[in-house]
Amino acid sequence: MDKTQLLSKLWEQYAEITPSAKKIHDLLEQKGEEIKNDHIAIRTFNDNRINITVLERLFVNLGYEAKGEYHFESKKLFAKHYEHATDQNAPRIFISELELEKCSPELQATVKSILDSCDQKLFDHPELVLSGTVWNANSHATYQSLLAESEYAAWMYVYGFRANHFTINTNALKGFATLQDLNAFLEDNGWKLNASGGKIKGTPEQLLEQSSTLADLHIVNFEEGALEIPSCYYEFALRYPMANSELYQGFIASSADKIFESTDVQLQHNK
Repeated sequence: MDKTQLLSKLWEQYAEITPSAKKIHDLLEQKGEEIKNDHIAIRTFNDNRINITVLERLFVNLGYEAKGEYHFESKKLFAKHYEHATDQNAPRIFISELELEKCSPELQATVKSILDSCDQKLFDHPELVLSGTVWNANSHATYQSLLAESEYAAWMYVYGFRANHFTINTNALKGFATLQDLNAFLEDNGWKLNASGGKIKGTPEQLLEQSSTLADLHIVNFEEGALEIPSCYYEFALRYPMANSELYQGFIASSADKIFESTDVQLQHNK
C-alpha cells in the first residue's frame, strides 16, 4: 500500500461514520475550494502491543518522520506528530495514546482484557491502523465503565483503529481569510462547533488556530440494544508564519486538549 492509498482508505473509513465531514467537504468544493488536509489524528492505548511505536511503523515506512511530542496531563495522554520527508503536501499524522499506568486499576484491567481477547497476530498486521475494532466491542456496560473515567478510552473501545479526525488546511482555502470567517460560514450552514475553550483554540501569537465540529452521532449495536454515541469530527487549522517566514508546523498542547473534547458525550448533550 502506498501513501495515497493509505490516506484514501483512512478517509473512506472516517467518512462512513462521519457523514458531516463529507457534506462540509462537498459544500466547500461547491464554492470552488480545493480541500487540502492539514493533519489526520489517530488514537490508541500505550500497551506495547498497539502503542504509538507500533502504529507509527506504517507511516515511517511510507516516508514520514517524527517531529513533535506532546503531553496532556489532565487527559493522561501522550502524542507525537509526523511530517512527510519529501512531500510537503502530505498531511501531518498525529498519533496519541492513553497512558494506562496513570489510569485506575479497573480501567487498566478492562483494556488488558479487551486486548488479551484478540488474536495476538492481528496486532502484527502492517495495516493495523485501518483495522477498526479487532476486539468484540458490543458491551454497553464496558463502554459506560470506560466512559466514566475516560471518554478517550470509551471511544477507542467502540471505534478502534481508524482516523479520529481529518483537518482542513484553512491556509489553502481561497474564500476564507480567517478561521472566524470559516466558522461563521459553517454555522450559517447549520453545523455545530466545539465551544469548549472557545470556538477557536490558539492564537496568532501561538502560530496556530484550530476549531472543530462536534462529533457526529453514530448508531452502535450493543448487546444491550442500539445506542447513538459520538463518532468523529472535522477540524479546521490555520497556521501562521514563524520569524523565518515559514509556516509553523507543530501543535499547541493546550489547544489540542480542547479539540479532543469534540467527541465528548457531554458536549453533545449541551448542543
